[in-house]
Amino acid sequence: MRKIHHQECSVIPPHIWRQLAEHGDDDTRERVASTLYHSQRITAVREATLIGERLHAVPSSRGKIRRVYDAKNKQKLPGKLVMADGKAISIDIEAMEAFDGCGATYDFLAKAFGRNSLDDRGVPIVATIHYGVNFDNAMWNGTQIVFGDGDGKFFNRFTIALDVIGHELGHAVTQNDAGLDYHGQSGALNEHISDVIGIMVKQDRLGQTAAESDWLIGKDLFGPAVRGQAVRSMKAPGTAYDDPVIGRDPQPSHMRNYVTSAQDNGGVHINSGIPNYAFYRFADAIGGPVWLVAGRIWYHVVKTQLFPHAGFQDFASATVKAAGEMYGIGSFVQLAAADAWSEVGLPVPPSLTRRNAQQRNRLNGRNRALRIAA
Repeated sequence: MRKIHHQECSVIPPHIWRQLAEHGDDDTRERVASTLYHSQRITAVREATLIGERLHAVPSSRGKIRRVYDAKNKQKLPGKLVMADGKAISIDIEAMEAFDGCGATYDFLAKAFGRNSLDDRGVPIVATIHYGVNFDNAMWNGTQIVFGDGDGKFFNRFTIALDVIGHELGHAVTQNDAGLDYHGQSGALNEHISDVIGIMVKQDRLGQTAAESDWLIGKDLFGPAVRGQAVRSMKAPGTAYDDPVIGRDPQPSHMRNYVTSAQDNGGVHINSGIPNYAFYRFADAIGGPVWLVAGRIWYHVVKTQLFPHAGFQDFASATVKAAGEMYGIGSFVQLAAADAWSEVGLPVPPSLTRRNAQQRNRLNGRNRALRIAA
């Protein structure tokens, strides 16, 4: 069994907090300081009963087990139970969105990959809403997901974006299956995998193909004071926002622009743009519902082949190799995966694909029915 690495994973990257602290007014700076302080406390302050419940979940239980708690604007977890499968119902919009988003994520993982909840063993999915006062964050703390209400100016309520819920719960999948370190390229892969899960949950809910998706993470999160369309763009990293207060999206889409930083655990929220773009390019080349081919390959690698210190090149090679094993060496699918990684500056060894010009021309001229065959 893989060792589980607990970490605090926040949807709002540190560079946005720094910009708000530097360019916001006094009230904004106070709110940023409070949000950062309580984000750090969340991982340390865990209810013993909640931890025991999650670590000792009954193996092989089936069906959704969701529990939504209300912190009532305090900083204590989990709070008061307000919604649970078959037990409690709430008319609170944030409770309903959290409950629905947790269910949508569970349903997607079960349908697409046959997964039994976040740990593949039926663990309850636990969420807390109304954490703190104007808490500007949503995060996975290693045992549950926590939502703030937002301030209504820079950030809306954090339950509003289904892909953000899928993203945060995606950290639990990576935590249980791959145990990726949350630093440097391993941490950026951790963030990338969560973005992949988050965008697929949203695409599934909307019934979208790769071509129909906006590929935006957190599209509805920014409040009216922000000039931006989302927190991240997988289709065009570096273009999600450009605002005088929160700054400009710094994500690169190619290894030539990889950011070396001592902040943000080595730039995990910034450099995730590189594998994000590779995944988009691959999924777009394949077409159709993303989870049928691209998502299936990514999930297989996360579940069976990653290790804590895995870097971008490790992941690129593993996904191209898996594409060959699952769809054929030199197949259209494998060549598309290799091309996607090459586009971001991470070429894989030619021996993985046995590529040559004649074979490539033949494959590109085919009817692309194989793209969707899964």
